Amino acid sequence: MIKIIHPRPSPIAATLYTLRDMNVDVIVMHGPTGCCFRTARLLEGDGVRVVTTGMSENDFILGAGEKLVDTLTEAYDEFKPKLMGIAGTCASMIIGEDLKEAIATADLPCTVIPVESHGGSGEGDNTVGAIMVLDAAVECGVIPREEADRQIEMLEKATEVEKTRGMAQGKYIKPNFGDSKENVAKTVVNALNDNKKVAFVLNVKKETSYLFADIINFDYKEINPDNKPIFVANLDENIGLPRIRQHAVNIRNQLDIEPDFITGGLDEYPITGNAAAEYLKDKDLDLIVVFGVPHAFPIEDFDVESVAVTDGPRLVEPLRELGFTHVVAELDAHSKTLGTDEIVFSDFGGMIRAAIGWLNE
Repeated sequence: MIKIIHPRPSPIAATLYTLRDMNVDVIVMHGPTGCCFRTARLLEGDGVRVVTTGMSENDFILGAGEKLVDTLTEAYDEFKPKLMGIAGTCASMIIGEDLKEAIATADLPCTVIPVESHGGSGEGDNTVGAIMVLDAAVECGVIPREEADRQIEMLEKATEVEKTRGMAQGKYIKPNFGDSKENVAKTVVNALNDNKKVAFVLNVKKETSYLFADIINFDYKEINPDNKPIFVANLDENIGLPRIRQHAVNIRNQLDIEPDFITGGLDEYPITGNAAAEYLKDKDLDLIVVFGVPHAFPIEDFDVESVAVTDGPRLVEPLRELGFTHVVAELDAHSKTLGTDEIVFSDFGGMIRAAIGWLNE
């Protein structure tokens, strides 16, 4: 078993995000008030009401089923949701709280998805929490089994990517904020200006696409009108839950450049990197820029200069080890993109646009 010795996202956080993707109106966290506090607060900015049963020491011994029933009832009375979710936590699941019994007792006139997640679910991989939501949503009739199975396959592949190529490889990885964004942006702009063949690969996860899409949000004609870059993206508008498909629609509508090749959907990032590589392998490239989840792209198959743009400081060193020439880190991708339906400013995208302006100085 791989031992991970630095903190990683928990299955509970993945449960909350996946319930959000189901378009639930309210999530009840059955646990102490501080459990997954940051994620819960962030989701409030994405239009999801997150409340807690506020379990305390006595509840750890005597149980808190009544508290859960009361919280479900109060949340329904306050928000009148059409769809709710319950997220288990370490405290409630260790003592065996029965979420389904509480739902039956509350008897609310809406669908409630019970998810028995906790921090150690499975082997503690965060994707386990998302898989638990998908299975529970099928049982509640919220999504079809076929769609759940497709997403579960993607989540299992995402776990494999993280454990073999990312920051869950079982060793301590010191945070690193990467190379100078200014210098790398100049490298990209100069390559286009010098008629080099450049490919941009958007291989990104769900709503973080609004940040990473900003990297290609420039007019290449301002650099070299005769040297259009290749643009490959996982922006299929017909794959995923309605919420995820809409992200792809929004981004494609807002970008001035149309992708030359669509590799898949926004929840298929563990496999779309390989699809992008297959498309690009015979393009005789001089520079490849991969942004979003660059460690899912097999850069080791290309003998060219390359740039990786990631949202994880602990991913900088693994990306260098994979063979990327330059690595840039964007920070706080999730918090910057929650609640938006428009492309948001990225530091590296802004630096590319600044470097374009410097060409004529």
